[in-house]
Amino acid sequence: MPRGLLLGRIAYRLRRPLLALPFSVRLLPGCRAAQPLTLPPDPWPGDAAQGAALVEGRFRFSGQTILNPHSVWRTPEAGKDWLTELHGFAWLRDLRACNGDAARRLARTLTAEWIEAYGSRWSEPAWDPLVIGRRLSHWMGQYDFFASSGEIEFRQAMLDSAARQAAKLARVLPAGLSGADLILALRGLAIAGACLPGGERWLSRAMELLTQELPQQILADGGHCERSPTRHLGVLRDLVDIKSMLHAAGRELPTELQVAIESMGPTLRLFQHGDGGLTLFNGSQAEEGFKVDMVLRRANARRKPRLSAPQSGFQRIQAGRSLVIVDAGVPAPPGLDRCAHAGTLSMEFSVGRERLVVNCGAPGPGTAGASWQQAVRATAAHSTLTLAETNSAALATRRRFLGPSLLHRPEIVQCRREEVEGSTLLEMLHDGYRLPYGAIHHRRLYLSAEGDDLRGEDKVEIRDPAQGAAGLPYTIRFHLHPGVKASFLSGGGVLLRLPKGGGWRLRAAGAEELTLEESIYFGEGDPRRTTQLVLRGTLDKEGAQVKWAFRREAPNASSRGAAGDTSAS
Repeated sequence: MPRGLLLGRIAYRLRRPLLALPFSVRLLPGCRAAQPLTLPPDPWPGDAAQGAALVEGRFRFSGQTILNPHSVWRTPEAGKDWLTELHGFAWLRDLRACNGDAARRLARTLTAEWIEAYGSRWSEPAWDPLVIGRRLSHWMGQYDFFASSGEIEFRQAMLDSAARQAAKLARVLPAGLSGADLILALRGLAIAGACLPGGERWLSRAMELLTQELPQQILADGGHCERSPTRHLGVLRDLVDIKSMLHAAGRELPTELQVAIESMGPTLRLFQHGDGGLTLFNGSQAEEGFKVDMVLRRANARRKPRLSAPQSGFQRIQAGRSLVIVDAGVPAPPGLDRCAHAGTLSMEFSVGRERLVVNCGAPGPGTAGASWQQAVRATAAHSTLTLAETNSAALATRRRFLGPSLLHRPEIVQCRREEVEGSTLLEMLHDGYRLPYGAIHHRRLYLSAEGDDLRGEDKVEIRDPAQGAAGLPYTIRFHLHPGVKASFLSGGGVLLRLPKGGGWRLRAAGAEELTLEESIYFGEGDPRRTTQLVLRGTLDKEGAQVKWAFRREAPNASSRGAAGDTSAS
């Protein structure tokens, strides 16, 4: 981890005992106004069903549901993730979506209770910098919905508390935060600074930190430094919110902000499958396509998707109705790798609006235990080659000051792209297995100009025979989307049937066996059973070479020759 970031995290943790002193919050400057100077546009949709559940007393956050708590802010059975989401106030959008006086009154009641319980005393997670940033954004963003119609005493108390939170946030940032988390906290500080009387100094502080961060976080190809499509989406949305706030307040836009937004849009499109959702690399979920498109529209991202993002390390191949997206880059660097997976050279494959080959994705907060959170980061949870069931990057669990990270990662990841008359060839390699086994993984992908023929080759090259790689087992996995049905064909290979009736055949040569096995899919957050195609073999003294191909089947062929059927339920 960079020394400055590590020292920043240590320094913030050392300051926490001082922050927790009884008078620390009371000494912060408040605000006596009863009306904000301006309000940020907040067009992002909420979940009306979730809002209605809140009104009825069902508080479901991060996979945990608590019914009719006596005091929602003091609920002994609440988990950490549940409390973090509650204190962030993102659920105000859900109440706005369901609308009605009952939702509005509940929003005011819960906000007043928070101010009474936490407005004058520091505690976690209520005063965690990231949570403060979220809460300030949502308080101001939903002000017209629930606060503007409240009593003057409520509005004064809310703005006074918001000012104290903004003052605290300005004092502690960057507070050891990095990447997308720091941008999110800065969004809250910028919005509070623009909305609250006397907030000029907070807005200036937010813009100072933001203009320092953006050139470091947004790479030359428009990708975000954490290499996670979901985190990329979140950063772009936060930047669009800051831009809209500055416009509403009549402020000048920093050049760095405008450049970042313009460059991130086409790269976000690179991550989109035909259904509009995102590819599942590095802790990402598919997201809802209309929400991704909404961010792109607000970012005014009219350009076509990037096909190659060399600094970010992603490739997009498209022909006909077929689309392949590949992780062809070095994992995120230390300090920015909390979402990093060991999925180098993994691929996803979709046809039209239907996903065929996927990665396992990542569980939503609270939807899976720690074992699943770690398991989906493994190389085996990705559609790529695994050697000796070892990860291509060593995964660390939560560590003090560091959080989830990588202990070591591939140092060399190479990719060469060649396009000829509409067909595309990618030639890639990574050295993630060089340290333990003296081996290099090569992967070649070819997509025909018509898009009906995707060919691949996985090769393990033994660079150092003395490290004993010969005799090790290898596994090539293709995780299938839960909607795909797979069955062995009597003539060899596996038939894959898409929900809308399209058929594809997988054939392979060079592996010792081809099997269909169970897998799991977290593309929408919750776990779903699915299937994986598995090619297995053993390295000889030269290594191994396996060729495989996905070819579109003629419409009448997809109903013939099946020797057994396996589908996700």
